[in-house]
Order: sequence, then structure tokens, then C-alpha cells
Amino acid sequence: MAKLYFKYGAMGSSKSAQALIAAFNYEEQGMSVWLIKPSVDDRDGADIVKSRIGLSRRARVISPEEDIVEAWHGAGRRDVIIADEAQFLSPAQIDGLRSIVDLEDIPVLCFGLRTDFLTKFFPGSLRLMELADSITEIKTVCRCGSKATVNARIDAAGHIVTEGAQVMLGGNDSYIAMCHRCWKRRIARERGADSSCQAAGAGI
Repeated sequence: MAKLYFKYGAMGSSKSAQALIAAFNYEEQGMSVWLIKPSVDDRDGADIVKSRIGLSRRARVISPEEDIVEAWHGAGRRDVIIADEAQFLSPAQIDGLRSIVDLEDIPVLCFGLRTDFLTKFFPGSLRLMELADSITEIKTVCRCGSKATVNARIDAAGHIVTEGAQVMLGGNDSYIAMCHRCWKRRIARERGADSSCQAAGAGI
């Protein structure tokens, strides 16, 4: 029986690489793959899934308003669906993938982030947590050696950002995978430094 899988991890945990390896493994067994990605993720090209280690291939782009079940039927019969950056899919699109699993008996593998830079669920990820038959964490580590769970957003000066839109595309120049303890400590340290500078300025 087919299942809906959600494989999540922090930034830099090789999610895209694992999605591409999964696609290769299915195709090596003679199966056809419908590789998809949300249109919001256009960092490496609108229709390109690319990993940090250099693996890449073209994918079917899914726009936010698109009916994913209609898109699936339009693509022709495939043996498996693999979705990269699934956190950017809408809850309705996740529902559509769930219905494909149930009605078509097609496995769906979704790879993506669980939470944003403020540790809040992405809507698509939340729906996957609610609906997926199998939920697996792809682990990576913080610089301290602990498991990284936070996708910390940084500014041009390397300071932790705690305000802004939920979606902001970026790579190593914009995000750092950190454990929650290091993230909180660094925010407190940076805010303390700012307060000290302000206090010193007020005393001039």
C-alpha cells in the first residue's frame, strides 16, 4: 500500500540531494518519477532541483494556485511522486497529494523544511505533519556538535534576524542551521551587545 512520506531537516541537511537520489533509485528499478517543486523556489532556476553537492535535474514547477491533482493527471501515469521544497506547497496541494496516495495507490515522497527562521511551521509542512503516513527527520549538526533544528536567518553582517517575512530564499549567506540553545544564546548575546552600544551612546 502506498504512503505519503515527509522527510524534513534543517538547512544544509541534504534534503534535495536525497530527493534526487530517491528519484535515481526508482528510475534505476525501471519506475517513472514525477519530480515536482514549488514555483516560489527559483534560486537555481525555476524548474531545477539542485543540491549543494552538485546533483541537479529538471522538475515540474507547481504554482501556488495550481490544482496538483489536475497537474498529476495531465502529466500522465507515473509510478512515484517526489516533491522538493515541499514546505512551500499550499495545504490544499498537500491534501491533493494525500488523495493521490489514497485513490491512485501512488507513493509520494515530500522533502522540505519543517519550520521557518522563527521556528514556526510552514503551512505546507504543518499539513504534512498532520497527514503523512511516515515522518522522518534528516539530521544535521550545529557548530557546537548538537543536532541542528533551527534555520537561523542572518543579515549581511552575520547577525541573527528575528523579524521579517516567512519566505526569503537564500543559501549559506542567509541561513545557518543551529541547535535551539545556540540560537537563543546568540540572539541574547547580540541583543546584549546592541544594548551596551546604545547605553554607551546615551552616555556621551
